[in-house]
Amino acid sequence: MRADRLVATLLLMQARGRVTAAEVAAELEVSVATARRDLEALSAAGIPVYPQAGRGGGWSLVGGARTDLSGLSAPEARALFLLVGPAAAVAPEAKTALRKLVQALPATFRADAEAAASAVVIDPVRWGGRSDERPDSVALLQEAVVGRRKVRFAYRGRGGPAERMVDPWGLVDKDGVWYLVAGTDRGRRTFRVDRMGEPVVTGEAATRPDGFVLEEVWDEVVAEIEARRSPVSAVILIEARFVPVLVRQFGRHCEPLGEEPDGRARVRLSAHMALSIAERIAGWGDVVEVVDSDPVRAELARIGAELARRYG
Repeated sequence: MRADRLVATLLLMQARGRVTAAEVAAELEVSVATARRDLEALSAAGIPVYPQAGRGGGWSLVGGARTDLSGLSAPEARALFLLVGPAAAVAPEAKTALRKLVQALPATFRADAEAAASAVVIDPVRWGGRSDERPDSVALLQEAVVGRRKVRFAYRGRGGPAERMVDPWGLVDKDGVWYLVAGTDRGRRTFRVDRMGEPVVTGEAATRPDGFVLEEVWDEVVAEIEARRSPVSAVILIEARFVPVLVRQFGRHCEPLGEEPDGRARVRLSAHMALSIAERIAGWGDVVEVVDSDPVRAELARIGAELARRYG
């Protein structure tokens, strides 16, 4: 997990003062290219990690942080936790490393560092098209989440563009598509970051519910959205060895239900309409047997008849 590597790299630099990408790669058992990308990511995030060219060069952790991580400044500590914090929700090792790192910081920095670590959640399961470009406004919104400052922006929703003023609670990276979970005068709302105009962080303090945990709230958001988007389901039988392929194909809309006496797996598939399920399993041929959805079976029969007429 990358977050665990980044923390380990930082601790290695604290111990040695200066390292090369090759030394980091050997110590952490990764490629030199991976080690170099990690070092560059730390430096780009504003953490005091700098390259030194020439003979005897490498990467150095400078300033007071060289001998003691409490030498990190408040902005540097926040930058570190914004960078490595998201993976802590899915990697126990990263969570342990971050907890140790928090204890190495001055007490006055800890609240900000912990807020930064919990400002972003990573959800690798996509809903639609993936985006490989992170919106420029993500960094600004992260600062608003950590600093608890209201954000104003124009939003392109279904009803057309509208001005919004929200309390930013957290950000979610859903397989490259970014969402802001926020409080509004109508309760909790979720906004796609790429549909926002230029957000402005105001000087007005934002509020957040007591006991707020972004991972738990995001699970609720996903459940609500997918319940609306996937009202149709079908139970199928398929050889158990193919279930991982179906999970990759359908994501959260694939629910394994157990194994049958004949060794096949029973799986529930969901989508917004029967045709969507039929189109995605038609290519499996008779490897898949639909056992309880008449609408999906009818769509498969129609697709099969069309193919037979054209190619039979």
